[in-house]
Amino acid sequence: MALVPRKKKRKDPALSLVGDSPVGAVKFGEAGIFLVERRMGSSRRSFLTELARKKGFRVEEQMSESVTHVVSENNSGDEVLELLEKQNGICRTEFKAALVDITWFTESMGAGKPLQLENRHRLQVKRVAAAGTIAVPVSSHACQRRTTLNNRNRLFTDALKILAENAELSENEGRYLAFTRASSVLKSLPYNVTKMDDLKGIPNLGDHSRKVIEEILEGGTCNEVQNLIQNERYQTLMKFTSIFGVGVKTADKWFREGLRTLNELRASKIKFTKQQEAGLLYYEDLILPVTKVEADLIQQIIEEAVHRFLPSAVITLTGGFRRGKEYGHDVDFLITHREEGREEGLISKVISWMTAQLFERDLRRYAKHFGHMMLNSHSLFDNKQNKFLLAATEEEIFAHLGLDYIPPQERNA
Repeated sequence: MALVPRKKKRKDPALSLVGDSPVGAVKFGEAGIFLVERRMGSSRRSFLTELARKKGFRVEEQMSESVTHVVSENNSGDEVLELLEKQNGICRTEFKAALVDITWFTESMGAGKPLQLENRHRLQVKRVAAAGTIAVPVSSHACQRRTTLNNRNRLFTDALKILAENAELSENEGRYLAFTRASSVLKSLPYNVTKMDDLKGIPNLGDHSRKVIEEILEGGTCNEVQNLIQNERYQTLMKFTSIFGVGVKTADKWFREGLRTLNELRASKIKFTKQQEAGLLYYEDLILPVTKVEADLIQQIIEEAVHRFLPSAVITLTGGFRRGKEYGHDVDFLITHREEGREEGLISKVISWMTAQLFERDLRRYAKHFGHMMLNSHSLFDNKQNKFLLAATEEEIFAHLGLDYIPPQERNA
């Protein structure tokens, strides 16, 4: 009888990382790991425990004072602390172990040694330290921070925004990014900064930004920012770049040519692009903020136009309004369809159709600027009274706007 050789079991690639050693031979005793089972699962936790011990790591089955790294998967720092409080009776104010994401664990396994902790590894938590001060480990990456519209440090972020704008106008990208990142991280803090000690451990705050914050804390303002607000170049370039179609280089060129105001621009012999011509013509309209109510009504207009050509398309309001803002400078939409290719040529059709509505668009424009109302194909909204106006006929709409009724055959504008 012939013997068939046994098939060798395939070795799990996860167990083939650098530095294999017999289970139990601890090589890195200084680092004690505790794996949180919640959302990780018991079987995966057991596998990762065996893997780590095979690499020479010390993994504890229970939470204890010897644990230096609490590793969690798909949990927030606050969730982990709450769980440890319930199961192990730990005290937040005395908790010293690092709360880390599973990424630190897997990267350490790959390197064959415990890696030094970086901000991106740490789980963000809100906790009160023993001295009563607020300690909030904050990630240097905005995508790992929760930033609401409740900005508790607007005094500092407004100042840093002006410095960032000036850096952008001077085409100094490094300074622009530095001030922008500093402002961004301050917006995410869940407490008011009242002293420089409140910024200990906060990333993305360079020496310049810290100097600005310190000066504001001491005197209420920053001289550099105040001087900048009065600076003629800053004022002029901020105004010129707010014109649709005008960038920093063009604005700076006009400034060096001695131009300072919009009226001087309009009276000049400059050959504007079509975008710049439109930007100057409708400047006062374009700089007005758009309200959330107006954005919702505009979405209805876009939906009506898009659905004429592709009824099953989905129109989603994006940008600042999606993030909960009540005002914005524009309205952004994402138009999608479940079947790839159905969207081809849609935008050009929609634009052509909307361009053809001349008389109707002008009526809506008149309603907005002279009647303080918002008119679309579904309703007439009075911004002053903050309510929809009843109108069953076109005649009633014209009456609400204070206009003489013009029949369709006389609307060939």
